[in-house]
Parts: sequence; structure tokens; C-alpha cells
Amino acid sequence: MKFPSSCWPRSELRVWLTAVGVATCVAAMRFSGVLQFVEFAGFDQLVRLRPQEPTDDRIVIVGIDDRDIRNVGAWPMSDATMANLLRQIRAAEPRAIGLDIYRDLPIKPGNQALERVFASTPNLIGIEKIAAGESMGVMPPPVLAARNQVGFNNTIVDGDGRVRRGMLYWTTPDGKYHTSFALALALRYLDRAGIAPQAAPNSTNMQLGQVVFEPFRSNDGGYVRTDARGYQFLANFHLSDRSFQQVSMSDVIAGKVNLDLFRDRIVLIGSTADSLKDAFFMPLSDGLFRPAEPMPGVELQAHFIRQILDAALYGRSLLQVWPEPIELLWIFGWSYLGATLSWRVRKPTHSAIVLASALAGLGGICYMAFLGGWWLPLVPSAIAFSGSSIGIVTHLAQIKEELKKSKEFLSSIINAIPDPVFVKNRNHQWIVLNDAYCRLVGQPIDALLEKTDRDFFAPDQAAAFWKHDDLAFISGGEQESEEIFTDAQGVTYSIATKRSLHRDSAGNVFLVGVIRDITQRKRVEDELRRTAEDLVRSNAALRQSEIQLRQLALHDGLTKLPNRQLLQERLEQAIDRAHDREQLVVLLFLDLDGFKQINDSFGHRMGDLLLKAVAQRLAGCLRGSDTVARMGGDEFVVLLPAISSAPDISIVAEKLIYTLSQPFSIEGEALHVTTSVGISIYPIDSIDSESLMTCADQAMYQAKQQGKNCYEFFRSIAVMSH
Repeated sequence: MKFPSSCWPRSELRVWLTAVGVATCVAAMRFSGVLQFVEFAGFDQLVRLRPQEPTDDRIVIVGIDDRDIRNVGAWPMSDATMANLLRQIRAAEPRAIGLDIYRDLPIKPGNQALERVFASTPNLIGIEKIAAGESMGVMPPPVLAARNQVGFNNTIVDGDGRVRRGMLYWTTPDGKYHTSFALALALRYLDRAGIAPQAAPNSTNMQLGQVVFEPFRSNDGGYVRTDARGYQFLANFHLSDRSFQQVSMSDVIAGKVNLDLFRDRIVLIGSTADSLKDAFFMPLSDGLFRPAEPMPGVELQAHFIRQILDAALYGRSLLQVWPEPIELLWIFGWSYLGATLSWRVRKPTHSAIVLASALAGLGGICYMAFLGGWWLPLVPSAIAFSGSSIGIVTHLAQIKEELKKSKEFLSSIINAIPDPVFVKNRNHQWIVLNDAYCRLVGQPIDALLEKTDRDFFAPDQAAAFWKHDDLAFISGGEQESEEIFTDAQGVTYSIATKRSLHRDSAGNVFLVGVIRDITQRKRVEDELRRTAEDLVRSNAALRQSEIQLRQLALHDGLTKLPNRQLLQERLEQAIDRAHDREQLVVLLFLDLDGFKQINDSFGHRMGDLLLKAVAQRLAGCLRGSDTVARMGGDEFVVLLPAISSAPDISIVAEKLIYTLSQPFSIEGEALHVTTSVGISIYPIDSIDSESLMTCADQAMYQAKQQGKNCYEFFRSIAVMSH
């Protein structure tokens, strides 16, 4: 069954579908109002995390607390007391006075005195309450209303009981235009700087000084279908231990306050008494480790004034939000990021770290934007990111379970096949192997699983395997190829591999390869070809050919040293003689340290020249009765047919190690290698040739583990000495 290359991007499709699906659900939650109160909580937390700001010295609050009420003896306070307070404050020449106390009815005594103060104080702003819904309005003082020195203090409270919006203007059903208490006082303050409200260029919005006040819309920020009537704005509260200077009414009346405190400032007069319950909750009302405390209404008005002044004088913008299309793109972007990261980072530990870092980055971005005056959708994007991550992780868990079942099924099938069989994933990693393949490679299955050809085979062989695998993945059809393959012992085979693609129920694609060992067939073919060539030669040449064939069959083609077959014959002969004469036969298995690096750095040609030089040195430092053979690759074996004692063996091993550690000068290059030597002894370690070879090989690996450039006996010398 073929799998066209166009089918493979299922992972990208899964990521996109998950991101779009989660983002759509989150957007629906966002614009249906489900997340509104959670977003309010996130907004409040961002406000509380802001750096502390200094006290605003442009505004002074004259608070009327419960102690002040007891001192004046009644509430509401009399007009005489109010007039006295206003006269003392007016004497300090403040820029504006804000009376945040309802005064629609006279309270004897002192009514006429208070009206004279109202009439003679042009920078005094009184308050009114505009009727809204079931809430009745409160009229302003007639004298101040006639002089247009009034502002309304209607406060907008969100569904969770907190104030996050302020007002600039309001139009009543009768068409009358009302200015808010905070804006009226701010305009009085800004009048000296020549700043007055005007229409912004190309819009009907109000520009005041350096900033255009964008009116609040019903879906701005975390709000959903909110009443946006009038000219509202999102309040940009700033955290401070003491936002404004505050004095008590009693101290002002008693002359205990330096009047210079009021000079050229905005003075707000209002209730701070707990008993009057003129207080509101706002984002600054909560702390991380303290219960929520309401803020007096007069202080809330001070915060609104502060924001208007900062915007007009210094260009410090009020809170801004993105249009809905950009907000939707932002939510989708984080949904896609969560799906992508979860898909690409599969390890649970790494995935948790990456996802947590991304969420922290989201919080950091929103916090930095908030410091710059932007309220970004933190909660919806965090939910979209987490939701898409969970969706992909769940899908991956299902894939992993299906993959596990597929592996178990494939393992049960391929282990019944006598030929070597491997199964790879798209990353060229072995995921299922049968026993025959492990025997062919010469490695246990646990060492091979989830590894690739490049981890075990020579670079040229691994590159060839990789190329043929890629052809099968790309074409989707069956592929057959012949390759050269060297196992863990350095034995080279000729193999034929048939590759095909298979897909399980979860969509996982596997490359299945079946291998046939064609070494013998290739050897027979080569021998038949050589024999056919030899038959056409003369009788004299035939004899020479037989000699050459014998030489080729029993000697290594590169170094001309005896090969494995000739070594085997000489070893068996030595064992027979040693058995009759009660002598020792010693095998030294040598493996060059650092040869692969030289081969990779200087090329195979330099590697071959180095192997020849090694063979010459080994042959030059041994007796005529000894045999040095090449086993393949950079492995050599030395046969000592008659050794009388263990010290003699150590002397020979040390001599070999020293000889090979000297630099080789090849074509102007100084090459350095060392050797690790494994030693086995007949009849101590074994009495047959094959076992002796295995023992020496194992001892050599022990020498490698001991740090290389050393020798190790298969059994201890202490055992031999006894």
C-alpha cells in the first residue's frame, strides 16, 4: 500500500484543528460573558502588581471622619460650619475646591453665610447626583448650579461590586449636558495652563492637552455587553502607600493645619467616616494577604482627577484596549502556540517546563503592556494556550497508547520470522526489532531501540541506509537495495533489504525492512567470476592463480597479514602442540584507540595507510613463530604459540602497547593512536579456539573500560600463578 508524500503533514493539521477549535470555544466564552469576572480579577491583580508611585502633591483631601462628626455635634453639619471651613480653605488660594458633600437643602444656622461663600468662590465645585433607573437624583446647591460650578459624582459599579470606570460627561433625557465632578475640578486646575477640552482631529472624541480620551465601548477589555452610555473611560489606577495628602476637618477649623498645604492645589472635601458608608470597592481595595477594604468616595474622586491631570499634562494615557479582531487573533495565536509546543516537545518534563515558561512569558507580556497603559486579554489567551496544550497532550497520549499496541503486535509477528526484520519511525529510529536483527548487528535490543543507524554504523554505511529509508518514505512504495554492513565485531556482510511502509489505526507510519544475508552468494559469485577468468589462462598461469587464491583466502587484502581463517588454522595447530607438550597458548586481541577519529578526519585512504603501518610494526616486534592477524577494521590478533609464564605475557603486551603508542609519520602527517589489549590463555581460560577468541575479545573490551592504552587478562594473573 502506497502513502503519497502529500499525506504526511497530519501533525500540522492536528495542531491547526486543535488551535482553531480551542480558540473558537474561548472566544465564545469571552464574548458570552462567562470569563468576565475572571478577567476582572486578572485586571485587579495587574493593578496591585504595579510599582509604587509617590504621593500626588497636587491634590489634598480634607476628610470628615467620625471624630469630626462628633466634634461638630450633628450630621449633616450646619451651613455655618460648612461656610467657616470653606472660608479658611479659600484663604490659602487653592486652584480649585471640590465639595463632595450633598448640599441641596439649607441646614440652619448659617444658610445665608454659606450662600455668600458659594457666590464669592469661583473655583468651588459642588456636586449633584443624576437620577438613574430606580436611584433618585440629588440637586446641587442653587447658587453653584446657577454659576455652572457643579459636577455629578455618579459612580459606575461593575457586577462584582468594584469601580473600574470613570465618567467625563452625561446627557440626561431632557438633553442637558452634565460634566463629572472629577473633570470639572481637573478643568479648573488646567485652566491656568491654558488647557481646555476640544474635539480631537477627525473624530468627535474629546482631546484634553496631550491625550485623546477614547470613550469606553461595551465590549472593551474584559467587559461584555456593558452599558456604555455617556462618556466613560477605563480607569488607570496607580498603586501607592499614600496616594494623596489628607487632613481632618476638625484640624482645619481649629487652625492646626498650615494653609500653605492648600495653596495652588485641588482641595477635596468629603466624608471618610465609616458610619456614613460613602465608600466603594476598587482594584486597589484588595491586597495579597489582607481582606478587601472599601475606599472613601472622596478618595475615589481624587484618583479620577489624578488620571485626568496626568493624561492632559504629561501625555500619560488612560487604559487602552485592542479592537475585537486583533483580540481574536491574539487568542488564536496563543492557542496555536500551546498546540505547537505540546506537539513538538514530547517529553513530559521538558514539556511542563516549556509550557510553564510560555505561560510566564504571557503574564510578563501582559504585565509590561499594562505598565504602558494597555489592557491585553490575559485570561482568554491563557485559557486558550492551556486548552490547546491539554488537547494535544491528550491526543499524544492516545497516539502513544496506539503505538504501544502496534509495537506489541508487530513484535509478536516479526519474531516468528527467521530473517532479520526492523521497524523504524519517521525519525529513522528503530522502534521494533526481532531477535535475528539483533544477532546480525551484534547488539542487545535495549541498546538499539530508539536509536538510529548513525549511532552504530560507519558514516558511509549509515548514510546509505538513511538514503534508502528516505526513498521509501518519499515514494510510499516498496524499495529494494543492496548494502555493505559491518557488525559490532567488525565483520562485514553483504545484505539485501526490502523496505515498505505501513500505517496503524492511529495514523502512525512505520518503515518495515526485511534483510537477507547475501554475503555467501556474493562470495560465490566473486569466486565463480575469478574461476572463470582463471580457466582461460595457461597451465602455468593456473598454478600462479591457485597460489594467489590461496594467498587471498588466507591473508588480509590491505595489510597482507593472515586473516581470520589462517589465524584459526594456526591457533588450532598451536593448541594441538600445546596439549601434547603441556605448554601455554596465548591470544592477544588488539583494538586501536582513536582510529575512527583519524579515519573521519583524514579520510579512509590515510586510515588504510595507518593500518598498513600498524601491521608492519606489529610484525617487526614479534618472534618468527608468532602470528599477527587482522580481524577486520582496526582489530588485530597476536598468537603466541609457546609461552612459559605469565610475566612473559605481560612483557609482550607492554611491548606491543609501547610500540603502537609511538607516532606514525604518514605523508607528512604525524598520527597518534594507542591500543587496548585483551588476553586469553589456553588451557586456563578455554580449551577450544572459538572460546579463546571470545575470551580475548571480552578482555579487550574490559581494557577499553579501564581507560584504554592498557591490557587486561580474561582471568587474573593471580589465578595463573597458582
